Amino acid sequence: MNKHLASLLRSNDVAHSLAITTSSKTCVTFVMINVTTWFIMLLLCPCQLRAQFGTTPNIKHIVVGRCYNYITLIDPSLRYDCEEIWRQFEEAVVRQSSCNVTVEDYHQVFYAMPQTWPCDKFLFWSKTRALMYSYAAVVRDFWTLEDTLVGFMFNDLIWCGQDEDPGFDFSSCPQWSACRNHPVYSLWRQASQKFAEMACGNITVLLNGSIVNAFNRKSMFGSVELDSLNPQRVDYVNIKVVTNLEGPYIESCSQGSVVDLIQILQSRGFHWTCTDNEQTLMILQCIQDPKQPSCQTCANSLSHRKSLTSD
Repeated sequence: MNKHLASLLRSNDVAHSLAITTSSKTCVTFVMINVTTWFIMLLLCPCQLRAQFGTTPNIKHIVVGRCYNYITLIDPSLRYDCEEIWRQFEEAVVRQSSCNVTVEDYHQVFYAMPQTWPCDKFLFWSKTRALMYSYAAVVRDFWTLEDTLVGFMFNDLIWCGQDEDPGFDFSSCPQWSACRNHPVYSLWRQASQKFAEMACGNITVLLNGSIVNAFNRKSMFGSVELDSLNPQRVDYVNIKVVTNLEGPYIESCSQGSVVDLIQILQSRGFHWTCTDNEQTLMILQCIQDPKQPSCQTCANSLSHRKSLTSD
């Protein structure tokens, strides 16, 4: 996000300079329209633009700092060597070309920070990132991959090595789709696999019912986490399908790819439940957009229920 803001500020500086050096209002308007258009494209296509950037600046300070933050404030019971974790990570990335960092290359990184998590708290998600964060914040019993040390350390960062010289490439990193063994993808694949392997008790899966293929076999959940779940450790897989407040209402527990997920779970011996548009999830969306008509209906329903209780 900082890189995006910096780029925007640079673009505004260019627009400001051009506006000063030209007397034509048409030119000024043209420049400002272009800047506005660029900004809209930035908001609509963050993933594509982000892929053009290189390794996150100051990545070592960020990663090591997050590590110390985690073991000092979040989970003081952990006794890890943050500098050693960084050394293992750096070695895994910079000794390979930018498109040739495998899951195996990160084994020493994960070996340096083993972590276990309590049962009945695992939350998996796919295409519901923003809502997942809100849900996990409200229902504090949940643990997501981003709550683990590795998830906390590397969340939202970009990295890749240079093909010719040792070290990180801070100018340009390939898109995930450009290579099978992308350095960022390989780390998250390994992290996702280990997270799913540790899952136990009742687990929750949060899916987006407003898109086609809410359950996508090519997603991290569909391609890695699902296959790593152990029916001997997991009691119930509780699927929660949630749609956007304004729709569209494309998939549900009885329609679309969610049915495929249920069939896979059944074939592997998992017990499961499935819920459409759980009230807590809808309320969380209403907090973000309270003017939606469905939010007014929900508010009236809650008020009526409260009045009945009071009586």
